[in-house]
Amino acid sequence: MVKKNLALTILSALALSACAAGPDFVVPSLPPAATGPYISAEAQAVSPTPLPTEWWRLYNDPVLDGLVEDTLRANTDIRQAVARIARARAGLRGARVDRLPQTAIAGGANYARLPESSVPAGARREDWAFDAGVEIGYEVDFFGRVSGGIEAARLDLAATTADADAIRVIAVADTTRAYADAASAAARLQVARDIVALLDRSLALTRKRHDAGMENGLAVARIETLREQRASQIPAIEAERRAALFALATLTGKAPAELPSIAGERSVALEISVPLPVGDGRDLLARRPDVQAAEQRLAANTARIGVATADLYPRITFGGSLGASGPNIGDLFDGGALRFLLGPLINWAFPNQEPARARIAAAEAATQESLAAFDNTVLRALQDTETALTYYARALDRRQALQAAKAAASRAAAITRARQREGIVNSLELLDSERTLAEARAELADQDGEISRRQIDLFRVLGGGWDRQESSL
Repeated sequence: MVKKNLALTILSALALSACAAGPDFVVPSLPPAATGPYISAEAQAVSPTPLPTEWWRLYNDPVLDGLVEDTLRANTDIRQAVARIARARAGLRGARVDRLPQTAIAGGANYARLPESSVPAGARREDWAFDAGVEIGYEVDFFGRVSGGIEAARLDLAATTADADAIRVIAVADTTRAYADAASAAARLQVARDIVALLDRSLALTRKRHDAGMENGLAVARIETLREQRASQIPAIEAERRAALFALATLTGKAPAELPSIAGERSVALEISVPLPVGDGRDLLARRPDVQAAEQRLAANTARIGVATADLYPRITFGGSLGASGPNIGDLFDGGALRFLLGPLINWAFPNQEPARARIAAAEAATQESLAAFDNTVLRALQDTETALTYYARALDRRQALQAAKAAASRAAAITRARQREGIVNSLELLDSERTLAEARAELADQDGEISRRQIDLFRVLGGGWDRQESSL
C-alpha cells in the first residue's frame, strides 16, 4: 500500500510539472502609433473606410473580375502554395498520431543452426523457427511533449496558409496590374496615333504654304521630324501592350495564345475615381497575410520551447506485447507457445541533460528570431503602406497639374491654328504649339497609367484579399 501511494505521489508531481514545461505564447504588443490613422492619408485621395475583401471589384469591370477568378483558380504560384498547405496539413496529421496508441505487428521465419552446446539433448541443431507478435504502446503526455508538437504543427499550418494568402494577394495584384498596363498602353497608343494624325494635318498645311511660297523648307523639315518622332513611339507602346497581355496569360494559367481577346479590348486607363478605402493601421495589421504568418511562426517556435523542455523529464510509455514462437507455423497457435508482456516503460536522459538544455536554448533563440521577424514585418507593412499612400497622392497632384497644362496647351494650339489660317503667324509658331500640345497629351496619358499602377500598388501593400473559406486546423 505504501508503494502504491508513493507511485501515485510521484505521478501527481510529474503531472503538475507538465504545466511548467515551456512558456505560454503572448501576442506581441504593438505601439499605439501602429494602429492609428495613416500619416500619409490625405482626404482627397483616400477614405478611412475599411478595404473590401474583393478590392478589384471597385473597378466595376466584369472582364477583370473574370481574369482574377482565373488567377485564383489556375495560377501556378498559387497552386504551389496550395501544395505546401497540403504538406503542412499532412505534418499536422502526423503529429496528432503521436496522441494515439502506437501499434506494430511483426512476424518472421528463419532457418538456423545452433551451437551444439546450446541444444538440449535429443533436439535438432538445425531447424526452422517461426515467430509472430503484436506490440502496443501509449505515451502518457505528462510534460506536454506530444501536445506541444501538435500545437507547433498546427501553427505551422496556419503560417503556411497565411503565406498562401500572401501569394494570392500578389497574384491578384499582378493580374490587375497587367490588365491595367494593357489598358493604359492601349489608351496611350490611341493618343499617340491621334497626335500623329494631328501632325499629319499640320504637315499637309505647312507643305501647301511652302508650295505657295509662304513657308520655307525648314518649317516643313521640322514638322516632318516631329511627326516621325511621335510615330516612332507607336511600336514601342504596342510592344508594351502585348507584353502586358502575355503576362496576363501567364498569371491566369494560360498560354499567350489562349488569352481571351476581350482581355485586350479595353482602351481606357483603369482607375477608381472616388477616394480609395484604406482603413487604418489596425485594419492593416489584422489583414496583412505576412503579419499573420509572422505571428503564427512566433507562436509555433514558442510551442517548440515547451517540446524541448519536456525532454528534461522522463518519457513514460504504457504498453505490452503478445506473441508466439515455435519450430512450426502451427505451433504459433498452440497455447504453450504464447508469451505476453505488460507494463510501463520510463526513458529519462539523466543525469546528462546537456543535449536537452542545448535544444531548449536553440528553441529560445529561434523564438527571439521570430519575434524580431514579427516586429520587422509590422514595421515593413506600415512603411510600405505609408510610401504607397504618398506616391499615390503625389501622382494625383501631378496629374492635376498635367491636366491644367494640357488644357492651356489646347487653347494655345487652337489660337495658333486660327491665327495661321489668317496669315498672322507662320508654320514654325504653329509647330511649337503643336509640339507643346502633343507633349502635354502624351504626358497626361502616361500619368493616367501611373495612377492605375499606384492604386494597385496601394491595394497590394494593404493586403487586400477575398472571402477565405476557413478550414479546420
